[in-house]
Amino acid sequence: MELTLSAGFAYDDSRAIQKNPDLLPQTPLWNLAYDDFWGTPLTHSGSHKSYRPLCVLTFRLNYWLGELDPWGYHLGNVICHAVTTAVFTMLVQALFVGGSWNPGTPKSAEPRDKQGSNGSESDQSLSKSNPSPLLGLLNPSKIGPATAGLLFAAHPIHTEAVAGVVGRADVLACLFFLLTLLSYMHYVSARHSPRPDWRVLPALLTVLLSGAAMITKEPAIMVLAVCAVYDILVVHRATPRDVFTLAVFTQARFRRALEGVALLAVCFCSLLGFRIYFMGNKPPEFAPSDNPASDSDSLLTRTLTYNFLPAANFWMVLCPRVLSFDWSMEAVPLVESLSDPRNIATIGFYVSLLFLVFKVINTLGNCEDYAGNGYVADNLNGYMNGVSSAKNHQQQSQINSNGKNGVYSNNTSNNNNHTSSFQKTYSNGYHNGNGVHNGKADSGSNNGHTRTFESTPSYYIHSSCRPVDIIMLSTAIVVFPFIPASNMFFYVGFVLAERVLYIPSMGVCLLVGLGVHALYNKCYKSNFSYRMLILTSLAFLIAAFSAKTVIRNRDWQTEEKLYKAGVAVNPAKAWGNLANIFNDQQAFGEAEEAYRNALKYRPNMADVHYNLGILLQNQKRYQESIESYKKAIHFRPKLSVAHLNLGILTAQFGDTEQAKKIYSHCADLDTSGLKDPRLHDGTKISCLFNYGRLLMDEGDMDASLEKFHLALKRRPDHYAPQSLYNMLGEAYFKMERLAEAEKWYLEALKVKPDHMPAHLTMSKLKLAKNQPAEAEEWLMKAKKLDPDSYTIDNHIAQLYASTNRHKEAMELFETILPHLSEDFDAVYAAAAVYREGENKEKAEELYIAATKIKPKEPAAWMNLGAMLHINGKYSEAEQAYLTALQLKPGDKVTTDNLKRLRNITKRKG
Repeated sequence: MELTLSAGFAYDDSRAIQKNPDLLPQTPLWNLAYDDFWGTPLTHSGSHKSYRPLCVLTFRLNYWLGELDPWGYHLGNVICHAVTTAVFTMLVQALFVGGSWNPGTPKSAEPRDKQGSNGSESDQSLSKSNPSPLLGLLNPSKIGPATAGLLFAAHPIHTEAVAGVVGRADVLACLFFLLTLLSYMHYVSARHSPRPDWRVLPALLTVLLSGAAMITKEPAIMVLAVCAVYDILVVHRATPRDVFTLAVFTQARFRRALEGVALLAVCFCSLLGFRIYFMGNKPPEFAPSDNPASDSDSLLTRTLTYNFLPAANFWMVLCPRVLSFDWSMEAVPLVESLSDPRNIATIGFYVSLLFLVFKVINTLGNCEDYAGNGYVADNLNGYMNGVSSAKNHQQQSQINSNGKNGVYSNNTSNNNNHTSSFQKTYSNGYHNGNGVHNGKADSGSNNGHTRTFESTPSYYIHSSCRPVDIIMLSTAIVVFPFIPASNMFFYVGFVLAERVLYIPSMGVCLLVGLGVHALYNKCYKSNFSYRMLILTSLAFLIAAFSAKTVIRNRDWQTEEKLYKAGVAVNPAKAWGNLANIFNDQQAFGEAEEAYRNALKYRPNMADVHYNLGILLQNQKRYQESIESYKKAIHFRPKLSVAHLNLGILTAQFGDTEQAKKIYSHCADLDTSGLKDPRLHDGTKISCLFNYGRLLMDEGDMDASLEKFHLALKRRPDHYAPQSLYNMLGEAYFKMERLAEAEKWYLEALKVKPDHMPAHLTMSKLKLAKNQPAEAEEWLMKAKKLDPDSYTIDNHIAQLYASTNRHKEAMELFETILPHLSEDFDAVYAAAAVYREGENKEKAEELYIAATKIKPKEPAAWMNLGAMLHINGKYSEAEQAYLTALQLKPGDKVTTDNLKRLRNITKRKG
């Protein structure tokens, strides 16, 4: 697998990492216990209900080490994948370690067939002890684990989980899944050892690790079901008859298995209850586009589609030719009729699964004759600890059974001239794959003391897994972790998701490793060319997977590449995301084309309409932008940001009454069920802010104060209050309540000491108090915070004008006006400065520009009329006065100026 790290964050990483407040040091660590994966409280109706605090904790560690530098996050994912692969390979090796079932291969592979095999020199060389790790992998006892481990390491289906930072949840959950299974295997070994009290620690580890797996990602809790399969079907080798007749609950040989199953059941129920409680006892809500089948009214469509999806997932693991960053919407069309050819794939998948189950049951049924006798040998425990349990006690016991007639041979060996006796002997052999049940019994001494084990029952752990055992474990690993994603018990928020297959893919890799192991061992002594064919095919498969993984990793290097690669699978989602990338790159033409391409495939995408509206608004195509916002609201009435932008544009065009209605409606929106509640809750406060500002501009100060105080009351914790505090100060300033105004300005600065608007308003306040030196001091502080701000220069120029420093003011305006030619306040203030500086022609020019920027602003028209009046352009001045009176009927200053103008024109005839 290529370990090249992605260049940045991609796709879901933005919300889970860059916008997640739980990563920030100032967020209490305890918040991780109450928030979902995206930083939203679990009890909120818009929460995704993904409870993964352990994974978020690792993101927080990354933030502590390197803040939002993507390199560290991607490196962490690669390390997690490497460790998970190593642990998985260790588990497979533990399952294969006995080797007693290798077809045609003795338990210890010899370099030459001592019974007279005509093996070639190459056959011999492969079996000789060789220091080369590569040749060591070709050993018949290692070929299976090596195959499974290499396939898992290089599988292309894992690219999303490793290359996407949010995929760390799947990788870490898989690691805890494996550690839980290994701990339980250790627990089973200790439970059947001469010291059963040693089982307490691995039992506790099983509980803790399974809990860690669940709070890393929810499907990993199904490891407990896999542990139950291991204990009952693999260790105790329950037969179909035992299961169907419930003998597992009644026969003595399953007594200790029931102890383990009870532990697993209690752990599972406790963790599940904990999980349901923390998600607010309610399932998550998803948009219809996330899982279209769940939104279908047709039972037939839902049934056919849900049954097809497991087949599609399994095929993706077997043949990962087509991969995509997103499989929602119509990426997988619904199966709506029985005539759909995809039903053939569904039938083929389930028939194959039933055939596998039938063969397993049949094999287990054929093993019933010896399954009940069992045998003890702690190879799994020994593998995990580097030494077998028997060696840990410095003794080894082997017991022969000559069939199922209960006849045993008990051979005694001497060790250091001491003896050790067992009061009971047991059937402790192995099945060699040819139907022969072999074994040998002895007892050893230990430290000169006779050790007696009186309570050991007549059932035991097996020395190695049979092929059918590995098949059952593999199937359990594939099936159980996939159940939460199958829509069987509740609807999920995706159609297909490649990272969800990270854990189930272990079962498939294990099955392939088993097949290669069986084929390779079958021809190990007999046919060198067949063996080379197997190795060549295996090398080709791993090389193909590795090449696909390298190519797919390159797609994940940038968001643009990722989305372009997904156009063929999910064009609507891919084009919409590509448009955002083009927009960020200021390639506005390509962005607009991409947005419209997305809408061709799916016209009801509210987010795309909204983003297109922003693009058009920035290009001053206001009417088109308004239409896009209205369409976004039509398709998603709760989209608060579309309401906010529509209100701003409506107010800008002078329809203040309609803007008030839009703001009021947005502020009272029910945003429950939306994915990003922080954004929408904050937007509702912004609507109240803009509503209050609009009322303040109209001079309705009491109503303005009411809206600002209401916004403060409703403000969520994540909404920064400094702008609200500053606007409250502005309202009180305009009411000439300067003490209260100063109080709120200082509150804004207390929350955010570098809040620029508060510096500017404090300067204006000091000037109103006739403290020009202090006013200039506040502006200079602001200038230090942002030396390149033309807005601050505008305020400095106005300060110069108010203190009769007109020359300095005009010089400064000459510098900044080219950059603020669309800023009404700057142009309007500059016009006043030039008027006071007796540059009447320039003042007239600027007033005309101000009326073009805000054609609905009566003050601009009144002052333009006055300037034209002064410049002797009486006819044009009268038209300007009349326009001002249309916008603000009865205005005394405008009316008086108009009377004077008409008196002059009357005197002049």
